[in-house]
Amino acid sequence: MIYNVNKEFFEVRFDYNVIMDMVEQNSKVLDLGCGNGELLELLKKKNGCLVSGVDKHEPSVIQCMAKGISVLHAEINEGLEDLGDDSYDYVILSRTLQQISEPEKTLKEMLRVGKKIIVSFPNFSFWPVRLKLLFTATLPESNALPYHWFNTPNIRVITLKDFERFASMFGFRIAKMVALRSNGKKVSFFPSWFSEYGIFLLEKIK
Repeated sequence: MIYNVNKEFFEVRFDYNVIMDMVEQNSKVLDLGCGNGELLELLKKKNGCLVSGVDKHEPSVIQCMAKGISVLHAEINEGLEDLGDDSYDYVILSRTLQQISEPEKTLKEMLRVGKKIIVSFPNFSFWPVRLKLLFTATLPESNALPYHWFNTPNIRVITLKDFERFASMFGFRIAKMVALRSNGKKVSFFPSWFSEYGIFLLEKIK
């Protein structure tokens, strides 16, 4: 999808559309592992949000700063340590959960710092992934998982069902879940089998 915002054109990564719909107008947003700041720029211009980010890669930090986005050059957890409770309306972790060494700690810190959090990740139970593992006995590759076993940054295998169980175990309330294909189409029929990504909106249990 392409947005025309203030006469500037943005070709939007398919999952960003869903995330932008989850974030209310004029919210205060923190994006962890924000990359070049594309999502934050869209949230700022389309949703009127007050945005900031955290990223460990210096080139990404420089790109964010060039866009006028406030960004902290740090590891994700380091970027949360000094923030007060409910400092943000939303804290986002997009396509990074499978690379996090301590997901429970990270998500708990996100929910401490943010009133709501948005988490997205590739679904390792997508049916071609299951079948390739079954019939070839090799690490599956797909649009969502375009890596070999020896160069993948992913250190965790996560499915939609796994994450739902994880949320229940550790006291995260799932307010909304959207399952997607890599072409941006939403999946409602057997999402565990037919979706390549899951996007979850989480809230504190009151």
